[in-house]
Amino acid sequence: MTRPPTAAQRRVIDAADPVTGRLRGTEAQLAALVKCGFAFRHPRPPHDHFLTPAGHRIREAEEPGTPAPGAEPKPETPAAGGGFAARVGGEEEPPDAGPARMREVRSAWQGLLELRRMTNPDGAMDRPCGWERTHLVQAAALALEADGHRPAGADLVGYRVRATPQPEAVAVHEPEPAALRACAATLEAAGWQVGEHNDPRSRARYLLASPRRA
Repeated sequence: MTRPPTAAQRRVIDAADPVTGRLRGTEAQLAALVKCGFAFRHPRPPHDHFLTPAGHRIREAEEPGTPAPGAEPKPETPAAGGGFAARVGGEEEPPDAGPARMREVRSAWQGLLELRRMTNPDGAMDRPCGWERTHLVQAAALALEADGHRPAGADLVGYRVRATPQPEAVAVHEPEPAALRACAATLEAAGWQVGEHNDPRSRARYLLASPRRA
């Protein structure tokens, strides 16, 4: 479990650039934030330090309706520590929907876009990054949830994202044809290659989506 930042670390996090998450501080302060998982050092010169999604979550904790500064931070995506998880659909105990969840999803998506910018070799934000390729189901689900699609509940109405035997591909199921097409449009806009197929057993239409490489 990630420890809350110290008061000194919190000041550095709060002073980060509000758009890029770029940090300024002493080498010791920045190294400590990296060790805690709140920052990462960019591999290319000038090797600046930036907030991870978990760091962004700490900075936004003072917004109304979010945990107090001393509360245990929730990382934005599983890549940052496992606290936040996008809705894949069909969960037995889904998180409560509402403004707090919307803020979490929005922050997670913005954090993922920043990871794309900082980790894709050309800084592209319209193409999935390495983390997404190793967390396919969560990445696709986050793109859908962030764009306002409804994840399936107990009634199975809504999207469901599932792993497939095919390398670098997920299946997206949605019983409503119009909603399925809307899911395809969202994933394509988020940098995924999408095709529509028939399930060989049920004959239901579903999407097969893979992160685009170029």
